[in-house]
Amino acid sequence: MPLMGSLYIGSSGLQTSQNALNTTAHNLSNTDTVGYVRQQAQLSDKTYVTLSVDPFSVANKQTGLGVTYSSVKHVRDYFLDKTYRKESGRSMFYEVSTEVLEEVESQLGELNGEAFQTTMTDLWTAIQELTKDPASSVTQGLLVQRASEFVARAQSVYEGLSSYQDNLNVQIKQQVDKINDYGNQILELNDQIRMIESGGIEHANDLRDVRDQILDELGNLTKMSYTEDMYGNVYVQIEGVDFVKGSMCYEIGMEVDETTGFYTPFWPQNASYNVKDDGTRVYNIDGAEVFDFSVEISSDLGTDIGGLKAMLLARGSHRADYTDVSAGNYDQVSQSVIMNIQAEFDQMIHNVVTKINDIMAQAAGIQEGDLTLADGAVLEGVKYCESEEGGYMRNENGSPLQMFTKVTTMGYQKVQGADGKEYWVYNEENETYSDTLYTVMNLQIDEGLMQRPSTLGFRLNDGSEDNATAEALKAAFTEEIYTLNPNVQKKTTFVDYYTDLVAQVANSGYVYRSIFENQTTTVEAVESARQQVLGVSSDEELSNMIKFQNAYNASSRYINVISEMLEHIINTLGM
Repeated sequence: MPLMGSLYIGSSGLQTSQNALNTTAHNLSNTDTVGYVRQQAQLSDKTYVTLSVDPFSVANKQTGLGVTYSSVKHVRDYFLDKTYRKESGRSMFYEVSTEVLEEVESQLGELNGEAFQTTMTDLWTAIQELTKDPASSVTQGLLVQRASEFVARAQSVYEGLSSYQDNLNVQIKQQVDKINDYGNQILELNDQIRMIESGGIEHANDLRDVRDQILDELGNLTKMSYTEDMYGNVYVQIEGVDFVKGSMCYEIGMEVDETTGFYTPFWPQNASYNVKDDGTRVYNIDGAEVFDFSVEISSDLGTDIGGLKAMLLARGSHRADYTDVSAGNYDQVSQSVIMNIQAEFDQMIHNVVTKINDIMAQAAGIQEGDLTLADGAVLEGVKYCESEEGGYMRNENGSPLQMFTKVTTMGYQKVQGADGKEYWVYNEENETYSDTLYTVMNLQIDEGLMQRPSTLGFRLNDGSEDNATAEALKAAFTEEIYTLNPNVQKKTTFVDYYTDLVAQVANSGYVYRSIFENQTTTVEAVESARQQVLGVSSDEELSNMIKFQNAYNASSRYINVISEMLEHIINTLGM
């Protein structure tokens, strides 16, 4: 090759080594950058110039034009990325579930520094003291006081659980907004990457790092899958439904429950809707929900992935009460941590309240059967009693005395019997109408009893003490006839019910914590393997820097030698 042509070889070495040094410096400067993937400089030969073709030789006579900086390799492992995003999503699911259970344990275990178990014990102690001296105004006052504390603290626990539901609801909205924002960012990055790489020379590695980091975040929040087409576009699916595809981001919509304010994520493109006069759409999201909670949560089924799903599952769909513990309804709340505890806790309060009220009603002379009214109508199988003003265990209006009354509706209603007498009929609870239920948030202590606990009396019309009613109250707390839910066979008492409830939460928390810890170990192992592929090694980059610096120096020296040779020839020929 002519000496002038040899200068091109040297200059290609200088340029290539400089570019490789820049790549190495770029790696070192981003050693601690989150989401950054190390880049590898790939060098290759420039095109050879063929001087002659000899079919009888092993090779043609060719001369090289030097080295070129062919590309910068974006070092990633597709399978490790996919595994990491799946396992990190599962880890986030159990992390959220663990945090929720820890919060529930806090709500149940402590209340202003005092465990709710103490409230149950205090009420039980007050009833025991009552049996020792039923007619004493002191023991009666203590009973009413403990009953009032029981309702107040029960409502505080339930309000705490409800507030945490609202807190999770706000987080759900924030997470969905973040997911939609990620989707739009991916669209923008797709456009930028495609624009840069369309020439086939330049690689948008830093933009790809940003996009991959977003995919990592989406993997934490949802069960996500993705593909990349030949043009560099990434398409994303969430729970098997297209989220980013082509030039569209199908944002997740939010349906708001008018009663609770709870958000439900849904796919607007899969939901039917009606258009109101003002142009707004009213969606029917049945079948368009992002998450299908009818499927059992299981690692085998892959239904335990994503922090957003864990939040929705823990929050539940409504404020649960004791009616949700019935065999027909329990499946709807059993998978939700908060709703399950709300329902079982409310069931405990309901059982205590109705049992005490029933015992007092029996003392007041309540009976059960058919009652014919003045208009000829017949009330079948109702609890009723004849109005008796000033009677035993009666209010001033003659109605049976109740320790616990409902805030919104009356416990008894007055009717006119066919015999011309007035009767008080018990208003049965109706699950269709929540204001008829003896639930935690619909309870209060009878105002008359709060003002005058001695109204209880516990002294019969003949002047004797009503020891039978007091003993019945005591027996109610020792009967082992209650269960936490339809899936539990163990019978328990009032006092032990709460202990079993707390133990159930603790056991569930232990299980979730164990799974989370194991999952964390798995994620760390996958991430460690992934970092070995994509992580920046300072030692390796410094070694490359020395190598490319030496190559740069060698190319520089090569050019100097060629320059000296040219100078010598020119000077010699000139002479």
